[in-house]
Amino acid sequence: MHIPIGLNIWSRLVEDTFPYLDRVVTPFDSLWFPDHVQYGSHKVAEGWTLLAFALARYPEKLCGHEVLCNSFRNPPHLAKMAATAQIISGGRFVLGIGAGWNEEEYLAYGWPFPPAHTRIAQLAEAIQVIRALWTDAPANYMGEHYQITRAYCEPRPSPLPPIMVGGAGEKHLLRVVAQYADWWNYPYTDLETYAHKQNILRAHCRAVGRDYDEIAQVVRVGILIAESDDAVRRLQTQPFVRRLEGGVAGTPEQIAEQLLTIIAQGAKRITVHFADSPRIEGTHLFAEAVMPLLRA
Repeated sequence: MHIPIGLNIWSRLVEDTFPYLDRVVTPFDSLWFPDHVQYGSHKVAEGWTLLAFALARYPEKLCGHEVLCNSFRNPPHLAKMAATAQIISGGRFVLGIGAGWNEEEYLAYGWPFPPAHTRIAQLAEAIQVIRALWTDAPANYMGEHYQITRAYCEPRPSPLPPIMVGGAGEKHLLRVVAQYADWWNYPYTDLETYAHKQNILRAHCRAVGRDYDEIAQVVRVGILIAESDDAVRRLQTQPFVRRLEGGVAGTPEQIAEQLLTIIAQGAKRITVHFADSPRIEGTHLFAEAVMPLLRA
């Protein structure tokens, strides 16, 4: 079975984003952008702007976010933005969305930062609002957090974009995945944790009457790759290489082995981001030496 491999882009590349992508994008089936507005005083690119530019620049690629912060945009307006993106791109948009987590951004930009369970409840309502706008004309929704009355989203998107929910919170977030997600975006740390989160999701699916196998699992993996173990160790000491939170580091054969294990565990898509980007050497080595092993 062919497993699509997508490329995830770091928010701090900013002006280096598209020069990097122009050189490495060809072998990847899809592009995935972040949604942040600040990390202290670091340069950070805004995620929807990146996506709109990419949809036009790479007309053969599926594009989405890993993942949008629900709190940053009014959900009915987001439904309209997504519908437009789907229509003008010819059906190449995926709506990746999550509950948000980075308190710094909320406080700096003036967004309320309620407790996590409230943000997740808002996410659940937002997905219902978005789906209503995509399928009903006019659409109505009366929730605790969001309300719409006789709202139109014309033209409605066709086909409907998949809604991918990102996160791994066991009590509330994975229940939202079970109830409302077409795809689940999981940030990989290790195989044991991934298997545990899958079991939690299975339990939520049973509780809400959902078929677990209906939900496509999209696993995001950080990569640091070099030709040899010694070269990997040397890279890890370089100031331009970012520290991986989870993820995998190694030679092409070692990386392929670990990704094949993730696929065997249930991943239907893999998205990768490279700790040495916008340096292109790691991305090229992955495309040339790892992707053929995954497809074999």
